[in-house]
Amino acid sequence: MGYIEAIILGLVQGLAEFLPVSSSGHLALLQYFFDVKEDQVLLFTVLLHVGTLISVFIIYWQDIWELLKELALTIRDLCTGKGLQLQERPVRKLGVMIIVATIPTALIGLLFQDFFNGLYLSLVSIGIGFLITGFLMFFAERIGAASKGIERMNFRNAIFVGVLQGIAICPGISRSGSTLVGGLITGLRRDFAVKFAFLISIPSILGSVVLELPAAVESGIDTSFLGPIAAGMIVAAVSGFIAIKTMIKVVTSKKLSYFSYYVWILGLFTVGYGIFFA
Repeated sequence: MGYIEAIILGLVQGLAEFLPVSSSGHLALLQYFFDVKEDQVLLFTVLLHVGTLISVFIIYWQDIWELLKELALTIRDLCTGKGLQLQERPVRKLGVMIIVATIPTALIGLLFQDFFNGLYLSLVSIGIGFLITGFLMFFAERIGAASKGIERMNFRNAIFVGVLQGIAICPGISRSGSTLVGGLITGLRRDFAVKFAFLISIPSILGSVVLELPAAVESGIDTSFLGPIAAGMIVAAVSGFIAIKTMIKVVTSKKLSYFSYYVWILGLFTVGYGIFFA
């Protein structure tokens, strides 16, 4: 793998991770057409996820810092018998909702890991995932305005969003798009829905890194790839930053349908290619 392939993969990972077009589906297609074997780029793929995490931390560093401080205060209050006090402390409630949403995602990922891995072997499955993402974005565009923020969010809302995030492990189904639609369906404000979607991506991506890292390290790495890997990580972080900023504007201005047309075309191409040429 050279610099060009690494930069392209980093660019696609950064943009597709946070735009509603599915990074997993795009990376699977690129690896297929570049004839890149998964075991050859396993560590690189893990590090690309780290690169996208950096972009989330840069944009939401204030929220993350507040959540970390509130975590310490929560532990203190629980130890002193004061309880969670979620309604009085919205930052604490946000942290709890992130945890609650992550639980079904983790369970789905662990229980159906082999099933999801099998889907990556089929271009038709990936293409169907793209088509589903298109319908999700098309539907999200037609959801009416809502006014629910963290103060009115409940556990059912968080669980529902977490389930959709778990389903989005399927290649071709966008994680950011699914969680955004989940938030909108439960009545969250558009600005808060996109913020919540990106914040719950942190434990999801971290969990993926933790699960994949041992196998990635065991597979080893050619030291000649260190330069391309570093370039790919940097590109993933920069493009991820741009993607998050773009997504925030797109969601609030209700222009998600543009992504629907793109993934529908890509999905039809992928399904057709998988049926007739693969």
